[in-house]
Amino acid sequence: MLNRRTFVTALSTAILTSPRIGRATEPLTLWGPPAAPSIILAQAIADGLLKDVAPGASFKTWKTPDEMRAGLSSGNMTAALVPTYVAANLYNRGLGVRLANVMTRGLLYVVAPSGTVTDLASLKGKRVAVPFRNDMPDFIFRRLLAAENLQLSDFTIEYSGTPPEAVQLLVAGRVDAALLSEPACSGSILRAKWTAWKNLERAIDCQKLWAAMTGSATMPQAGLAVTDKLTAQIGADGIVALQQALETAVRAVIDNPSAAASIAAPEFGLPATVIERSIEFSNLVVERATTARTDLTTLFDVLAKEDPRIIGGKNPDDKFYAL
Repeated sequence: MLNRRTFVTALSTAILTSPRIGRATEPLTLWGPPAAPSIILAQAIADGLLKDVAPGASFKTWKTPDEMRAGLSSGNMTAALVPTYVAANLYNRGLGVRLANVMTRGLLYVVAPSGTVTDLASLKGKRVAVPFRNDMPDFIFRRLLAAENLQLSDFTIEYSGTPPEAVQLLVAGRVDAALLSEPACSGSILRAKWTAWKNLERAIDCQKLWAAMTGSATMPQAGLAVTDKLTAQIGADGIVALQQALETAVRAVIDNPSAAASIAAPEFGLPATVIERSIEFSNLVVERATTARTDLTTLFDVLAKEDPRIIGGKNPDDKFYAL
């Protein structure tokens, strides 16, 4: 018979043996750049989707890759949206960073005045703005050029510190084209129309070029990196709960881009109109890293072909894939 003593014993055993989702012992901040996949993070926070695993969680933007790398390396950031190769690099260097998911299948375009650029070869002799030298956009651009037997010396490259700087160069007419991610692409097109009466367009879809070059259906450009510190706090089940929250959030973003844009606009420092327009072109997903592993491996192999140090010397092993 079930008496009080046997009930308490059974309950205690169940608590000890069943999987539990821990709670973050420190306030959890989801960090991301002012780029389209971060809209998902902002949506998850606004909808309270992390209340069970991280009550009081917040979203903040990182502005430069150096800030992001320093934050993850020091432990000041425990969950951050990053270029996927950065997560591989930090993992291979033993810094306790793993990849939970992929949050975009590619959002990189060459933007130029309408009708002036049709393919990479048509950029020869032109001035091209490229943000973040020796980082993801630059690496991808170089590999795409090499696939078509083009070199950086065929162009005049104007490196900029941030995407907004590249946008400014393009809208002002100081360059002929710019390599941009969303929402900078949408921002440049709308800003040129509003302020300079110029018509810009996404002249080259880098995702299509990537697919042609690699045979890979997607370009897993960015994803959520989580640290061992966070995993220790919330457990493996907590990381799963975080993933499920983001899966719910991305559906909300895609179903109602206007509302999602209004949520993200204050953090991005951009008009909601720009952010809303960008969602259509951002290929947003929340795909577990293990599911995207084939495409990730292709990306890492291509980036590391000329310099394996980009991914920390080798393709990461199984433990890199947090989910």
